[in-house]
Amino acid sequence: MGPAFNNSMYSLVWAETMRVYRDMVSAEGWTNKDTVILQPVQDYTVRVALFVISACGFGLPFRWEEPPVNEDGSMGFQEAMRIWVDTVLLRVIAPKWVYKLPLKGLRKIATSTQVLQEYMGRMIAERKAEINGGEAVKGKERRDVFSLLVRANEEEGKDGKRKLEDSELFGNVFAMLFAGHETTAFTLAATVGFLGIYPQIQEDVYQQIIEVVGHDRDPTFEDFPRLEKVANAFYEALRLYPAAHFMIRAPSEDTILTVPTGDGTSTRPVPIQKDLHVIVDMTGIQYNPRYFPNPYKYDPTRWRGITTESEDVTAFSVGPRTCIGRKFAAVEAVCFLTFLLKDWAVEPIMNPGETGEQWRERVMHAQTKMTLCVDPVPVRLLRRRPATST
Repeated sequence: MGPAFNNSMYSLVWAETMRVYRDMVSAEGWTNKDTVILQPVQDYTVRVALFVISACGFGLPFRWEEPPVNEDGSMGFQEAMRIWVDTVLLRVIAPKWVYKLPLKGLRKIATSTQVLQEYMGRMIAERKAEINGGEAVKGKERRDVFSLLVRANEEEGKDGKRKLEDSELFGNVFAMLFAGHETTAFTLAATVGFLGIYPQIQEDVYQQIIEVVGHDRDPTFEDFPRLEKVANAFYEALRLYPAAHFMIRAPSEDTILTVPTGDGTSTRPVPIQKDLHVIVDMTGIQYNPRYFPNPYKYDPTRWRGITTESEDVTAFSVGPRTCIGRKFAAVEAVCFLTFLLKDWAVEPIMNPGETGEQWRERVMHAQTKMTLCVDPVPVRLLRRRPATST
């Protein structure tokens, strides 16, 4: 799957994030508003992330106002994907017989799985037909990850290598769907919340956006490397709410780890046997003052000069099994935040007399789903330029 994640894909991620943002603004009626309430912001970031991963992962550019059902009343693919993502934890722990119980919610979950499997089966067949029948026009081949994975799999078969079964293709793509959706959506929500709490940081990020982009044009993918402060705001929120809050590794041979002692002044050896599972506390790493001084402080300047590919961003995991979609997520986040902050200032919806720090203490608790994420974040958007009436 690795070769699918390249600059052509990241350019597509930027373009689709821009499209989804504009579609959201239009469909939600924000165009002529000076103030917008997002209560909570996750209601929007979850859909944005789902639509971007659907377009770039599967070649399915959903519209913001697309109805959840088909014309015949059956469940639509977009609704099936939403239910599948929202209920992934239940499907991991619940036995299959549970979905036969006469409960509406459980039946909807079972239906969503059936809809996705049938739809993906048709998509796999269509992509194979295009590839093997030469139906794709040269220079206009599909760029979504799913199509590239099917193409690579078919080419593996031509070379005499073992091809993935359709069920394996299905599983790989939906693993990517889950990984690329929930983590980005909730980290974006946390980022927006933090920028609302700390207006001086938000203003600093905004000023860089204006320096790079100006007022009169749209941000482009070519701007991405220069929007460092936007990326840093996202990375710092990811550090404080690391989606992958633990990491499991097993050595391929007996080895000895050298780990620091509690005070960090010395080290000690820890022997690890081959195939022994080691669980790494990723949340503990992000809050370890040895690596991040004053770890509870939201400080995007920690990431100054650090690139997306750097393993210093340990919340994406480290080593050969690091998150394959780290730049995908970073490009999507920087694009969305750049468009949002270029148009709107963000402020938290606070109780009378409440300070930003008190709001953070009251609102921004962590919760664990399949990943670690922030509680619902209510914010207010204030247009940076007055809306123009039409």
